Amino acid sequence: MAAEKRVLFRSAWLPWVLLAPQLVVITLFFFWPAGQALVQSLQQQDAFGTSVQWVGLENFQRLFADPSYYDSMKTTLVFSLLVAGIGLGVSLLLAVMADRIVRGSTVYKTLLIWPYAVAPAVAGVLWLFMFAPSIGVVAWYLRVWGFEWNHLLDGNHAMALIVMAAVWKQLSYNFLFFLAGLQSIPKSLIEAAAIDGARPWRRFWTIVFPLLSPTSFFLLVVNVVYVFLDTFAIVDASTHGGPGKETEILVYKLYYDGFKGMDLGASAAQSVVLMVIVVLLTIVQFKYVERRVNY
Repeated sequence: MAAEKRVLFRSAWLPWVLLAPQLVVITLFFFWPAGQALVQSLQQQDAFGTSVQWVGLENFQRLFADPSYYDSMKTTLVFSLLVAGIGLGVSLLLAVMADRIVRGSTVYKTLLIWPYAVAPAVAGVLWLFMFAPSIGVVAWYLRVWGFEWNHLLDGNHAMALIVMAAVWKQLSYNFLFFLAGLQSIPKSLIEAAAIDGARPWRRFWTIVFPLLSPTSFFLLVVNVVYVFLDTFAIVDASTHGGPGKETEILVYKLYYDGFKGMDLGASAAQSVVLMVIVVLLTIVQFKYVERRVNY
């Protein structure tokens, strides 16, 4: 077995200098806000910050005694499974199709990349207008076909709306990585399997998909983080957590309780719990899912 190669610096401080910019960014935009949220979660203060009272774990006790918080957890779980599953599946399908196209491939790939340039709030508004019960073009066609769409009254319709918007927004990101992974697979392996008589479907599942497992694992982690943290704007722009609280995911409930309900202590406690959930999910994925990844 070849010895592991290590980079050796002549100066002991040079590695820290090279790491300094990234450490500063992480400290300013992660550790400092996370520390502030942790402190605020142990306090109770008014909306203007004029009165601050130390309450210890009272915010967490009230949070875990609130049935609506567990409902929000269930909604987030369903939402994350749908977005990650559908998003990765559709992106992989589009990447496989793009990898086979010879003529017009540049135009095809460019059109699939465009959604990534759209802000999440804009994506939510676009899908809201398309499915608006009164003026939406998609809602009109659904009504012509005999399906009454109304996400303002039906919770399932509202969930479908934010899932479609979230999947569409993340589609380009997943597509780019899957396409890069497909193009990095040696064509000789696929050609050898074809010569041995393996059909396209069997070649995909026995050769292509296993070699894509590192890319798939990376995208799974990214999509889970995306669903838990970056879909707030989509929900806020399209359904506002409604109807009722049918689409109130954890990140939106955090915002609503803090900025609409003016309960900053409870909002900070929710942010700490959400951070812990995301970290634990990432650890679980690296510990158990990565075992099936072929590098």
